[in-house]
Amino acid sequence: MANEENKGKQGIFDIYQNDPENADKKVFGRVSYPDRRGFLKGAGLATMAAVLGGAIPFHRNMPAGIIPAAFAEGLEDVVIEGKDGLVVLNDRPMNAETPPHLLNDDVTPTQRHFIRNNGIPPTEVNPETWTLTIDGLVDKPMTLTIEDLKKNFDVVEQQLVVECGGNGRAFFEPPAKGNQWTYGAVACSNWTGVRLADVLKAAGVKDGAVYTAHYGADKHLSGKEGKLPISRGLPIEKAMGSENLIAFAQNGQPLHPMNGAPLRLVVPGWPGSCSQKWLNRIQVRDQVHDGPKMTGTSYRVPNRPVAPGEKVDKEDFVIIERMPVKSLITSPQTNSEITGKEVLVRGHAWSGDRKVKNVQLSNDFGATWIDAELEEPANPGAWQTFNAKVTFPQPGYYEVWAKATDDQGISQPFAIAWNPKGYLNNSFHRVALVVKG
Repeated sequence: MANEENKGKQGIFDIYQNDPENADKKVFGRVSYPDRRGFLKGAGLATMAAVLGGAIPFHRNMPAGIIPAAFAEGLEDVVIEGKDGLVVLNDRPMNAETPPHLLNDDVTPTQRHFIRNNGIPPTEVNPETWTLTIDGLVDKPMTLTIEDLKKNFDVVEQQLVVECGGNGRAFFEPPAKGNQWTYGAVACSNWTGVRLADVLKAAGVKDGAVYTAHYGADKHLSGKEGKLPISRGLPIEKAMGSENLIAFAQNGQPLHPMNGAPLRLVVPGWPGSCSQKWLNRIQVRDQVHDGPKMTGTSYRVPNRPVAPGEKVDKEDFVIIERMPVKSLITSPQTNSEITGKEVLVRGHAWSGDRKVKNVQLSNDFGATWIDAELEEPANPGAWQTFNAKVTFPQPGYYEVWAKATDDQGISQPFAIAWNPKGYLNNSFHRVALVVKG
């Protein structure tokens, strides 16, 4: 039940924590009050400006019904061992995101890499005794230690983006079930390992191979022996790409326990669920893999546009492959006060397995845009850092919006089309700023 202080505010943390009827919506560490957001939808300009603490110079350009970015987030820092500033969304299984301003580094520090778990992590993770089995449709089934991987294959380091397919789910209306990720289920760390393709080639992929199947050592939440929390895979063509790693180190150190220690896959540009953690087996199959979270509606979207709230038959869902073009403003932090008429805006952009061609910024609700300076990726699969100076004509409330366009000419939308599971939200990132002059 909600505590007395927040009674009537419908704080997600307070209500859902102990309410069986809302158990599937349980959110930890983030509090939002829909009544305030709902109030602002119908508020007049003067009222809204008063709540925001200043005039809104470009109010004429505001889309109808927009919720100011100043109230779009309600993140609260928590402490996780080995992590810094992550926001816990769920504790069983553990899921935690990183506020955008803590993702400012070109290379995401391990302590700020988000956590996305489906089951209970294993307790025995000794890298010296860990083994990886390659079997199925291969000429030479193998069981390899981590030391075998290091000795028998080229060891490479790459900066690679990992992003949860549900990143941005919190902004779908009507709400989609699942962890209510806002912006921070994404990271770009430096990973060390061997190429998945090299290992598969050594095993000898047979004709007729269609898909890989990935297995980890984590346990199902029920605790039932042999029941897997997640087992996904890749089309064999994707698995043979040089960008995918079997990783045993992150940023030059052993993997964090919550990020898959001691061995995991890193498949950049595709949903993070493809990057199996606590990896102990890769099976090559003659069909599309049908493991847990591979069938039904998991990590799938409708094969056609659907109306918000529309029910979609399971056979009309298709598997998510590449992730869409996206950008994230990491500085300044949303809800910052700016003194003066100019601020340096910085962030990152990425687009599945493509490059980003340009990033544009707007401070007048999309009426006009300026081009940001965009850096080249460190390697294929890495994000690209952008920056630009944004000027403000007078004091007041502003929002800076970011829009990325990839090398195929595909741009981020202002609003994403709804889908039942809340996947692939790549709408503009918005930060709220109050300019004091």
